[in-house]
Parts: sequence; structure tokens; C-alpha cells
Amino acid sequence: MRYFKSSILGLFAFLLPFSMLAQEANYGNQHLFDNFTYREGNVYRTASGKPGPEYWQNAADYILEVNLDEKNHTVTGNVTIHYTNNSPEVLDFIWVYLEQNRFTEDSRGTLTTSVLGSRYSGDVEGGYELSNISAITETGTSSKHIITDTRMQLFLDQPLAAKGGKATIKMDFKFKIPVEGMDRMGRLETEAGTVYAIAQWYPRVAVFDDVVGWNTEPYLGAGEFYCEYGTFDVKITAAADQTVVCSGILQNPKDVLTKTQQDRFAKAEKSDKTVYIIKPDEVGKPASQVKNKGTLTWHYKMENTRDVAWASSRAFIWDAAKMNLGNGKTGVAQSVYPKESDGVGAWTRSTEYTKASVEFYSNTYYPYPYHTAINVAANVGGMEYPGVSFCHYKSRGEDLWGVTDHEFGHNWFPMIVGSNERRYPWMDEGFNTFINHYSTVAFNNGEYPSYTDKPRTLVRYLTYENREGIDTSPEVANARNLGYTAYFKPAAGLIMLREYILGAERFDNAFKSYIRHWAYKHPQPNDFFNHMENVAGEDLSYFWKGWFYGNGNIDMGITAVEPHQGNYLITVENNGEIPMPVELQVIYTDDTTENVRLPVEIWQRGNSWSHLLKTTKEVQRVVLDPNKMLADINILNDTWNKL
Repeated sequence: MRYFKSSILGLFAFLLPFSMLAQEANYGNQHLFDNFTYREGNVYRTASGKPGPEYWQNAADYILEVNLDEKNHTVTGNVTIHYTNNSPEVLDFIWVYLEQNRFTEDSRGTLTTSVLGSRYSGDVEGGYELSNISAITETGTSSKHIITDTRMQLFLDQPLAAKGGKATIKMDFKFKIPVEGMDRMGRLETEAGTVYAIAQWYPRVAVFDDVVGWNTEPYLGAGEFYCEYGTFDVKITAAADQTVVCSGILQNPKDVLTKTQQDRFAKAEKSDKTVYIIKPDEVGKPASQVKNKGTLTWHYKMENTRDVAWASSRAFIWDAAKMNLGNGKTGVAQSVYPKESDGVGAWTRSTEYTKASVEFYSNTYYPYPYHTAINVAANVGGMEYPGVSFCHYKSRGEDLWGVTDHEFGHNWFPMIVGSNERRYPWMDEGFNTFINHYSTVAFNNGEYPSYTDKPRTLVRYLTYENREGIDTSPEVANARNLGYTAYFKPAAGLIMLREYILGAERFDNAFKSYIRHWAYKHPQPNDFFNHMENVAGEDLSYFWKGWFYGNGNIDMGITAVEPHQGNYLITVENNGEIPMPVELQVIYTDDTTENVRLPVEIWQRGNSWSHLLKTTKEVQRVVLDPNKMLADINILNDTWNKL
């Protein structure tokens, strides 16, 4: 999903007398610490947050052959889907998504989009033309189907067997490419030709899982995608002067690239510096084309992926460089862009950005599984697909780094860790925004700033009357709030979890373990919660419930610092709805300091706690949360000063 710039806008009180050393037990706050939702394990998903011994997911392999018609701006072709039912349940039918049907006047997405327009507005002259629809099983063929908006229910001649039953789905399709494709795809007119950014372009099977069965939420706009994994074999036929890039590895470079371009690509595969495949002054010239008339077919293949996207234009400048992915593995970062995007301060650095982003995540979190990573300049603000990103052709400098880094970060969430974006956008957007912070800090010795590690910049939103929680559906969330519910607030939550609650070592062990165990699988929120707790060894129910499934806030403060029997009593209070551990920095009159950490469990006994500070020194100042890592909505009570 689109990158949002990081420079964002910024229980009852039951106080025990501070003079009492013995804290009276009052478990009125226990409800803040109790477990929530049904988090027990089963044979499919364990209580430790791992895939269970009988975990399963279905698979879909695609063969796609299409033609690009520039005159009519259409894509015409056919799809063959080899579908495997690995579930323990027989299937009477298969649900297929037809997401291009969103671009019609009477689609649910069109009818639920404000007449004033929004980012998710789209053209209404599109939609699929389908023919020769069939589902083939061992027992026969069926063409019976029902199309409802962006979904097709395709019936089988006989129920598909459990645990390995196979079906082959075939159909021909055609659609008009929208100019405005809801900021996910579209057409851009440039001086040298049209840039086509093609996504959500083929009929694809919906996910059948152990949680809700068939996932058939309509494609409305804000909600993104949930896909099965498989192998994609893609052939795209376009005019001979077009450059076509696609997710996966080009299978026939000798058929579509000149000898010079082949040599340059081979050089780029070994070069840490960007190498031109098509230079700016070669765009549109016969010397840059294998042939000057007719068509060429570009053949791409990608394995173990949930989706593919592609782009085509005669206006593309094309460059590339080697990616160092760890353990001796390399890949190729690439960029294609029109001359309107060219420039040292703009897309000339795109491949550098792509390379740095993918290398960082590959070496920090989990190995990048694909050989190529291609950044496409288009009329799309920012959208991600496996191995391909669409970023706005006018982006430059810090903005281009940010959107490139964000979109390629999505290869980890949700391309590798295949969560359900349509239901839980925070599991991909929020996680990705979180890892983007560390990538940005690492890039080129901090060339660009990141503010994600400053949760207090969220306070204006957190105290906003019309704020919404992280668990708000993306289709329901106010458009002004979606950046916070899906991106900023969940990212801030992970920052607090890593930098304040658990510490980097415990968090990183758990987070990387989560990625490793759920790579190419379908985790749910509870799987994440359970796994983080089990690996880190911490009950975090109070935090998941308060920050991720609530609309309350953090508000802790210091109420008193007073001498007590030659020592000091420091009294802290919790005025918010989310309890947190307490970090205090004590500054003495001799300018020495001491840090005090109190566990979150102090708040189980009420909203006030007195801590005995044993010292022979005189206290000058006490600061709560000295590193400013909490999204505390009231900073006025965070500091005590000696009068």
C-alpha cells in the first residue's frame, strides 16, 4: 500500500498514601491484564504461535498469456489455474476473484465511494469480459458459475476431494486498462509514450483457510489482498518497441533484448553501481529494439509467490545493479522510468534505493526469495507486488527513498508473511512502516530522517475526538484516519514493544522467529500475539488489548518524590487506560544519575505506586520515560524537580 511520509503531526484514580510502604492489594485493574479473544491453540495453529502439526493451505499455480493493445488500452488473454485442495474438507465450489470488475459504474466499490471522490476512486468504463469458463476435475468439466461484483462462484461437477484433490480452472478474459486504477494501477501519458502499470489483472482464486473458510470479502478499495501461493508462468505480447517488465525472471532475454542490452544486463548482475540497460538517449530509437515492427512476447516465471504484476512502455529508461542478499546469494535491482522522471535528484537513484532497501531487509530479517526487484515509475502514489513496485513518477529525493523503501519492504509483509490485508491491514502496513524506520536509519549513514521512533508525535491523533482503533476495518475507517490505524499507530506500538517493553534482543528474537515460521503461510493476529509472547517470554495481553484492540491511551506521571527514613519514596500514577512498565531517571544534586525500572504489574494493584529509592544522595530531579519512547498523552506530569 502507499507510503505515508513519516514526519507526522504530531481508569479511575485510586491513590494510596505515599507514606505507606506496604501497598494494599486492589485488583480492580486486573481486567486490563486478562487475556482477550480466543487465543488457545489447535492442531492447525498452536498456542505458541506456530503453524500446527496439521496446518494446511491450498495452492494455486497460474499460466497466463495476454496481449497488450495500445490502441484500445486493453489486455486480452487467458488463464489456466491448477488448484490443489490441501484442506481436510471436500469443496463443492471454488471462489474466484474478478477484481477488474471494481471499475464499473455499478460495482460495490464504486457505489460505496464518496461522490466527492477519494484516493480509491477509479474509472468506471472497465470490468471483465469473460468467456470459455470451465473447471476441470478428474470426473468431468463444469462451466456453471455465478458472478457477483468482484467475485465468481465456480461450481464443480463433483466435490473436490480433501487433502490433495486437484482442479484446473480455465477462462479467457479481456478488460480495459483504467487511467485511474485506485492508486494501484493505471495509465500514464508521457512524451515518449504511455506507461501501463498492470495489477489485479487476472482472475485468481480466493483463499480457503481454517479460520473463516472461503475469504470472499468484495474488493471495494481500501482493503487490499489475501492470496494463495504458487508458481506463475506469464507471457505478455506487446508491440516490438515496448519494454515489458514483470514479477519474476525473464525466461527469453535473447528474444526480446538486443545483444547490447543482454551484455549490459550481465554487467549489472555483477555491479554494485547502477548500469544502464536502456540509456536516456536511446529511448524510442530503433537501435534499442530487437525489431521495429510487429510484436514480441516477453516470458516471465516466478515461483512460490502470491501474485505478479507488470508494466510496459516504449518510454522506459531502464537501469539495474546487483543486490547482495546474504549467504552468497545475489539478485538484480532494476528501475524503469520515463524521461520526465530522470535526474540525479530523482529516479536516477531509484535502483540505488531499491538495492539498499532489499539488501537491508534480506540481511536483517529474512532472505529475499526472488532474483529481481523492479521499481516502476507510474501514476501510482505507491503500491507493492512481489518483486515489483509502482511509485509515483514525480517522486524525488527523500520522498522517492521513502516510497521505494516502503513498497519493497512489503515483500516481507505480506508477500513472504502472507497475512490477510483486507481484514488486518496493520499486519502488513504497520509492520512494514516499523521496519522502514530501521532501513531509513541505516541508509547511506542516515541521509534521510525517520520519525517513527518518536511515538509522542502521535499524541495529536491519539487525543483526537474522532480517532479510530487499529482494529477498524480499512473499508470503514475514515480516510483521514487510515494512515494512523493501519500504518503509524501499529508501527509506534512495535517501536514501544522493542525499544521500551522488551528490549531489542528479546524483541528481535521473537520477531524474526515469527517471520521464519510464517513465511509463505497465512498468520492471523493471534498467531503473532502468541508467538511474540512465547519467544520473548512475556505476557503482553495488556498491551495487545490496550494498543491494538482499544482506543485508550497511555498517561503516567510522577505525583511525589519525598524523603523517607533516610531514603526517598517516588510515587507514580497511571491516569490512562493502558498500563505500561515504568522507567525513571533519577538525577542527583552531584549530577550523577540512576535509572529505575518498575514492572507493569505494579498497576494490577491500583493506579498509584510508591517505590522506595535507596540512596544516600540528594535527589534533584526525576524524569519518567527519559528516552521519550512512550506515546504518553500528557508530558506535563512526567518530570519532578526539587523546589
